[in-house]
Amino acid sequence: MFSIPGQPPVTVTDAAAAQIARLMARQDAAGLRIGVKKGGCAGMEYTMDYVPEVEPHDEVVEVAGGARVIIAPMAQMFLFGTEIDYETSLLESGFRFRNPNVVDACGCGESIKFDEKLGTPS
Repeated sequence: MFSIPGQPPVTVTDAAAAQIARLMARQDAAGLRIGVKKGGCAGMEYTMDYVPEVEPHDEVVEVAGGARVIIAPMAQMFLFGTEIDYETSLLESGFRFRNPNVVDACGCGESIKFDEKLGTPS
């Protein structure tokens, strides 16, 4: 994992941790696996799946309240330093990623572009 000793690779707000824990219990999941894949108008998209088990090369971030974020191996360098939040507004609610590695995003907010120095995940 691309990390700084003593610091988690991603941070999770209290609102996101509560939502992740709620959904983990409902899904009987080991955690929320976050990844990235090619797609969208800016070139990349986040992926999120509740999974039954942690895979050998996953990075696991234990969060307060029993929430667990699992980072897929190919996404680790793209997500380092990201804050994961959960926001609720009058019209929508969902997870929000504040990722310092993103250099551009599409207007709809579903697609992102990473700094070219990071490469492209396969």
